[in-house]
Amino acid sequence: MIQVQGLSRHFEDKKRGTVKAVDNVSFSVAKGEIFGLLGPNGAGKSTTLRLISTLLKPTSGTATINGFNITSNPSDVRRQIGFLTGDMGLYARLTPREILQFFGRLAEVPEQDLNRRTGELIERLDMRDFADTRADKLSSGMKQKTAIARTLVHDPPVLILDEPTATLDLPTARVIEASILEARRLGKCIVYSTHIMEEAEYLCDRIAVINHGQLKISGTMDELRAATGKQRLREIFLDLLELPSAA
Repeated sequence: MIQVQGLSRHFEDKKRGTVKAVDNVSFSVAKGEIFGLLGPNGAGKSTTLRLISTLLKPTSGTATINGFNITSNPSDVRRQIGFLTGDMGLYARLTPREILQFFGRLAEVPEQDLNRRTGELIERLDMRDFADTRADKLSSGMKQKTAIARTLVHDPPVLILDEPTATLDLPTARVIEASILEARRLGKCIVYSTHIMEEAEYLCDRIAVINHGQLKISGTMDELRAATGKQRLREIFLDLLELPSAA
């Protein structure tokens, strides 16, 4: 459902010259698969996600999302995806229920389906106690649940999730992880960026490591272990970045 081919995004910087934020990256993600994208800060993860979500235009290369090209058919691509970014983008004066209704209508979800969908997501993400509380009164965990529900409300076939559990406590992260596994069970195609190695190892069917804009490796955990000779994802990650690991 996702095909990325030679995707690059270069920036011009007065001091550094040409910065290759993403450099000739290629990968594919199938229906019903969680594809992990790992890398240190500044490696190119978020830029890659913004490129395939049509928020940025590539310098070269291309990608298709569920058959639609990110360059020639960006509007069609946006209808296929739910994109969770680091910026939650919640309206402070609206409640979670109102936010879901608002974004559902923007996505042209039929009204009878939207009411049902809103109720299902409030139940699935354990939002009943705060569904009708203004967003500016919510905790960070409540806001993150709302942002994820907003990402899912139009029932897109492709999910692009940028660090969905960052800074969350364990109970909240567990609810979100369960929701992501349910999305995979329903056949969603999911790209998942995270800094949490244990989470990636638990959730992802395949994992790619990106550094300095380049994809270093991609495969299942068994394939990554075979390629590096390491067992834990943490050690595999450090090995690929050529960083020292703990004794």
